[in-house]
Amino acid sequence: MPEENRVKILLADDDVTVRSTVGAVLEMFGYAVTAVADGRDVIEQVDDSYGVIILDVNMQDMGGFETIKVLNERGLEIPVLFLTGAGSMEYVVQALNLGGYDFITKPIDDLDIFHAKIKRAVEKRSFVLRERDYTISLENEVREKTKELEKNNRLLMTYSHSLENATVQLMSSLQNAMEEKDYYTAGHTVRVTEYALMLGLAMQLPERDLVVLRRSAQFHDIGKLVIDLMCIQKPGKLSLDEWELIRKHPGVGANIIRPLGFMEREQFIIRHHHERMDGGGYPDGLRGEELDLLTKILIVVDSYDAMTSSRNYRRNLNMDEAIQELRVNAGTQFDPEIVDVFTQSVPNFVFSFSASV
Repeated sequence: MPEENRVKILLADDDVTVRSTVGAVLEMFGYAVTAVADGRDVIEQVDDSYGVIILDVNMQDMGGFETIKVLNERGLEIPVLFLTGAGSMEYVVQALNLGGYDFITKPIDDLDIFHAKIKRAVEKRSFVLRERDYTISLENEVREKTKELEKNNRLLMTYSHSLENATVQLMSSLQNAMEEKDYYTAGHTVRVTEYALMLGLAMQLPERDLVVLRRSAQFHDIGKLVIDLMCIQKPGKLSLDEWELIRKHPGVGANIIRPLGFMEREQFIIRHHHERMDGGGYPDGLRGEELDLLTKILIVVDSYDAMTSSRNYRRNLNMDEAIQELRVNAGTQFDPEIVDVFTQSVPNFVFSFSASV
């Protein structure tokens, strides 16, 4: 057998005769033998290329038990067989407790048994190496699959983000088209969105909430897309039936948003932007803490813009009058804390008409 294909065995015994005899037998069986006189030599010599280690229990400088403890710490997982004198069963027990694979009694009388023990140890080492290679291969495969999954996730997130943006832009176009047909509500969505962002920033909301607030403000009246605009544009006050029709637009808007899974929070806000703190609003009569913070913000800014915008059935209020109206209705229609922040912020507010976060 070529030298490079032979299993390497590291043999340690301080008796030169034993080293020579056992080494010769191992060579006869086709193994490549490295023979040393002491455990310290084993520690210096050993590496992952060896298939089996044979240690004498008693050696002058460093015995077999001390040696296997060091080998265990290194984690080489090379089977260790101990050479013991006949009748030294206490050594056998101690050797096995320390992780020894097997033992060989001296002198060696039965070569077949000796060879069988060596072959089992070689097979054990072969199994350990195959298992190690499999583990490394599996880890590499998992690592590569993880990288591939991360890459696909990034692509999916990019696609999802692009799809969200495209959807929002399409809805914005529909919203703008609706407002262009209505003289009285033209610009209302832009103003409400900017008021909402102004208030959200003043209240130091996190960015994710500002994104939700912006979208909710942009599309809070999208339900009016399915309402006859002649009703909205009608001169004079609306009839009870016409008001009932208009009051449906928050629910209709929420239904339009519902299929968009990424706008679940926006759906709630859009449905409830005409609710009141005292439960007298619509469509569900929610009150107080049943309304989340972003919905309460939109209720205030939407109402303020409605008060300060021209309508065909009433004159618009100026800023001071609208602020006073908000304060009078704080606690009943509006959240008092939000009214307080808004009324302090709006006198210094300058529209940018960007409505972006």
